[in-house]
Amino acid sequence: MHVTQPAPTVVRRICPLCEASCGLELKVAEGRVLSIRGDDSDVFSAGYLCPKGVALKDLHEDPDRLRKPLVKRDGRFVEVSWDEAFAEIERRLPPLIERHGRNTAAVVLGNPSVHKLGLMLYGPRLLKALGTQQMYSASTLDQMPKQLSCGLMYGSWLSVPVPDIERCGFLLILGGNPVASNGSLWTVPDFRGKARDMQARGGRIVVVDPRRSETAELANEHLFIRPGGDVFFLLGLVHTLFDEQRVRLGRLEPHLAGVDEVRQAVAPYTPERVASRCGIDAATIRRLARELAAAPQAAVYGRLGTCTQEYGTLASWLVDVLNALTGHLDEPGGMMFPKAAAFAANTAGKPGIGRGVITGRYKSRVSGAPEVIGELPLTCLAEEIEAPGEDRVRALITIASNPVLSAPHGERLSAALDTLDFMVSVDIYLNETTRHADVILPGRSPLEDAHYDVTFSQLSYRNHARYSEPVFAPPAGQPAEWQVLQRLTAIVLGLGADADLEALDDRQTLEQVRKLAGEQADAVFAAVSKHRGPQRLLDLGLRSGPWGDGFGARPDGLTLDKVRAAPAGIDLGALQPRVPEVLRTPSGRIELAPPVLLQDLERVAADLERPAPPLVIVGRRHVRSNNSWMHNLPVLAKGPVRCTLLVHPADADRLGLRDGETARLVAAGGRSVEAPVQLSDEMMPGVVSLPHGWGHHLPGTQLRVAAERPGANLNALLDDSQRDPLSGNAVLSGVPVRLEPVAASAGA
Repeated sequence: MHVTQPAPTVVRRICPLCEASCGLELKVAEGRVLSIRGDDSDVFSAGYLCPKGVALKDLHEDPDRLRKPLVKRDGRFVEVSWDEAFAEIERRLPPLIERHGRNTAAVVLGNPSVHKLGLMLYGPRLLKALGTQQMYSASTLDQMPKQLSCGLMYGSWLSVPVPDIERCGFLLILGGNPVASNGSLWTVPDFRGKARDMQARGGRIVVVDPRRSETAELANEHLFIRPGGDVFFLLGLVHTLFDEQRVRLGRLEPHLAGVDEVRQAVAPYTPERVASRCGIDAATIRRLARELAAAPQAAVYGRLGTCTQEYGTLASWLVDVLNALTGHLDEPGGMMFPKAAAFAANTAGKPGIGRGVITGRYKSRVSGAPEVIGELPLTCLAEEIEAPGEDRVRALITIASNPVLSAPHGERLSAALDTLDFMVSVDIYLNETTRHADVILPGRSPLEDAHYDVTFSQLSYRNHARYSEPVFAPPAGQPAEWQVLQRLTAIVLGLGADADLEALDDRQTLEQVRKLAGEQADAVFAAVSKHRGPQRLLDLGLRSGPWGDGFGARPDGLTLDKVRAAPAGIDLGALQPRVPEVLRTPSGRIELAPPVLLQDLERVAADLERPAPPLVIVGRRHVRSNNSWMHNLPVLAKGPVRCTLLVHPADADRLGLRDGETARLVAAGGRSVEAPVQLSDEMMPGVVSLPHGWGHHLPGTQLRVAAERPGANLNALLDDSQRDPLSGNAVLSGVPVRLEPVAASAGA
């Protein structure tokens, strides 16, 4: 008997797995994903697809993904109902806070949080309810220097200029690999295709990196640089602009403050003086400065490698200084500011002037690290748990975070987590961090949630607005992540686990509306309340945003309904100049010479003559490995072993290493890991590379695919006391190591 199979349904979806945020086309039938491809009609990604997008099917179907809450009883996790899980939290968390104080409860937000609409919009409510200064996130592992430097210069933490690649003629990339990342603090799907288009129209790309990365292979020129030497290289470039009278301020001249101060600050750093420290000769530094100054449309883009070093904030600042001094900031083809449709601080309030940013409002209890954007460095968490005294961290909430693998000295943090009085994790996996929790609250599959890019629309190469409906209905009884956070908020506020979440949401949303709309608050609240939860907040953000309908004042403007009616998205056009409107500094000008950054140059001056260590390590990224949990998805995990130690052949000969054999890496303090050697001339001699996010060998996890190839954890080598003093960002690159064959050391 012939059975007719149901015809598949085609649905569109924004990929939530990396910053590229590509549009996908899924074929689904009977609750299953049949296929995933790039959506050719998507106004932003135009059909581009990387392997991570295809992996959404594996993630949705992963048998290791948690579907029910877990509570630890007698040292073992057992599945419980949602009511039981929240009752356990209510029984244990509020008494701890009441007894010991709010600062004894800490929160850690992980990278996946930024890809989830509910977590982004409702996480701040939980943090406000907790009232703790113990807030941590993945930002202090990879991007805080850029946010700090941009905050000081432009007055807002996410006023981060991005390359206008579709009109650019000369692109200088430092410490970034957008072929693998599809951008980082720059949302740019299909960078490879856009780079080739740029080259086809006569453009030129130069990559400066201690590894000849995938992006460097594509570039017109690649230059090796000593890890951690970016600040010296950039100072040499800026010095050359002044020395050779190549500064061209252009349209921005009346909007720039501090040009003379920068001139004086860089005067000691001639290319000839900094060349040995950065590993790039003086003639090349001067040539690049001239090319950058002469190019009609050019951009300097610095990314993760410029942030994860001891001079991360200075390097991030100097990148923008270069763009400003060459007339390429806020100009078509240069570095430009996106205008997001919703949630951007630089589109709210009075344009062109503001309060600016403040840091150091408080400091960490043990190390005295300053607060930045309401956060403390994640590398401070272990000591804040360990050290006795008032405000010692006793309770922890982690949200989509795995710092035992992703932060330096995870072994220390793992031991510290075992001493907590109580720990809650909101996470879809039982991983190296959540195994320490007392309660795990799983989120839904991304395909069961609606999606809008709260953050990445503020970093996009082109302005747009896109929204994804859920692909599948969630399992019966499974709350959305925003509802999970709201119930935690209710518990912290003393309303109890059985609080009326609808009433709480109404009350909190009306409070937001009153701050926004003043006397019109009731009318605005009524207008957006046809929606509930994150959709209501999104409608509020869109309608009050720069492209919005102003609640009827601009009938052609955006509303959530209009964006939902365009499943391929709404194109809002190429980036446009925004200075001075984008600025939120007290002076209303771009602060080119923030005093705290000029003061930090004293460290650079003292360090200029420091000899280079014989061998240092850097991380690297692979297009299939954005986060540690992706190692559990078969479509991404298959293929060759990727957690290898890249070693230049000359270093291998010197150290007695062979391709494919296991070597031991040893860092300061005797911490060590072992990894297979992969000989590669893509590495700068004296530099080795191990990828980030591996180390899936720890007991008590439920990541079966990842455990088959656990890999070596780069972060296990690193010192959690080493950080950029301004931003608190961890030092992950340029760390001295010793390398030896395992066989030789074993027989010694």
